[in-house]
Amino acid sequence: MDLADALGDNQSAGPWPSNPAWPGQPAPNPTWPGGQPASNPAWPGGQPASNPAWPGGQPASNPAWPGGPSGGNSMWPGNPSQPSGPGGYGPGPAPGPGPANPSKPQKKLVVPYDELLPHGVYDKLLITITGTVKPNADKFTVNLSTPKDVAFHFNPRFNDYGQKVLVRNTCVNNIWGKEEREVQKFPFVPGQPFQMKILCTNKEFRVAVNNSHLLAYQHRVKELQSINKLSILYDVTLSGVEVEKLP
Repeated sequence: MDLADALGDNQSAGPWPSNPAWPGQPAPNPTWPGGQPASNPAWPGGQPASNPAWPGGQPASNPAWPGGPSGGNSMWPGNPSQPSGPGGYGPGPAPGPGPANPSKPQKKLVVPYDELLPHGVYDKLLITITGTVKPNADKFTVNLSTPKDVAFHFNPRFNDYGQKVLVRNTCVNNIWGKEEREVQKFPFVPGQPFQMKILCTNKEFRVAVNNSHLLAYQHRVKELQSINKLSILYDVTLSGVEVEKLP
């Protein structure tokens, strides 16, 4: 029952009658020293935000995704939505109290950059490279190598006899194979940031740049586990390099 309803009869009848137990005229509700309380006395300071479990008010539409749910699957362009709840699609449970996830060790993102891949490459291995092309860039290179060969050489060139070309190749026993240069769009711009994803399958490397599929390169080195080194060279600065396995 609302406090105003409980006191309705007395308030409509006029001032409170004298009460010898209360010297002088009492406040509107003598059971609350200091006068009428806030609308919800269980919350000091008045009515809480719309959801008191969330300090500061109502959270985003899906609290399991900071900043709101993301569309699609950011891991690879064109894939269906990433499931956010255990065992299926749909929103996961709201986060509960507890310590934050431990942060990964910081990598030294200095070019030339080398990273060992302890298990080689394999189906559903995803490499994500974020960085910025230098303003006066001539070229940069991403290599996936064995201890003696270059299995996948990815080489954007900004001035190859006056043309922008994107060279892909393999070097075995110090002998380069046939170059692949065909590409519908050259996606890199001097002075501009980029995100590049390399997805390994049992058949090929698939490359996407800025969330758009770019090309596929069939494996010429078939022993995928022997491809155990990632290298990044020349005219880029790096802001992130992540190696992960897709589910």
